[in-house]
Amino acid sequence: MANLGKRTRTAREGVDRNKLYPLDEAVKMIKDRAKAKFDETVEVAMNLGVDPRHADQMVRGVVNLPNGSGRTQRVGVFARGAKADEAKAAGADVVGAEDLVERVQAGNIDFDRCIATPDMMPLVGRLGKVLGPRGLMPNPKVGTVTMDVAGAVRGAKGGSVEFRVDKAGIVHAGVGKASFPPEKLVENIKAFADAVQKAKPTGAKGTFVQRVAVSSTMGPGVKVEPATLIGNAGGA
Repeated sequence: MANLGKRTRTAREGVDRNKLYPLDEAVKMIKDRAKAKFDETVEVAMNLGVDPRHADQMVRGVVNLPNGSGRTQRVGVFARGAKADEAKAAGADVVGAEDLVERVQAGNIDFDRCIATPDMMPLVGRLGKVLGPRGLMPNPKVGTVTMDVAGAVRGAKGGSVEFRVDKAGIVHAGVGKASFPPEKLVENIKAFADAVQKAKPTGAKGTFVQRVAVSSTMGPGVKVEPATLIGNAGGA
């Protein structure tokens, strides 16, 4: 624990926890402090002015990161016939119908993203209690219930990231790796922030994007000036 404490103290040196940094400067600080033996994930967290307990203030969506997430995603697809073949050809890792439902019910969930054709949803709906808590339930609002299974699979494999506001009004996601060049991380973070801004619900009042911070897996959080992410980031 002593070594961990020393590393944490060292990482926090030079980070003013009360200051808002321009995005490019914050990214450089995060990269400079990512000293773990593995390639740390760079994460962004955005505190939003919403109360997700109200249906008209829910924020969710999907964004295709221009430079990918740096993570290998295993994709599961519920489909039959030609659509199942399309999914396999596009690179899906697990494809099936009733057989895949049985596997999931038995606890064999070996995928990170889940896609389904609309005709499969009556079956997939039975898995809500299993897939829902894991954030894997297909949803047309984020493009995971679709007839274009090939496009959805390629998107998931290519770096698309789903987001959903949590009970505290925060959306967060991994947006790359510490090994990425800083300009690519900046591009990814801006793309994510822009997608969140576009997902602003009708019920949101006042300042939408209230606080933003970036961090790496083992590093300190660095607060970011919202205006450096997206134009009119805090707009009503």
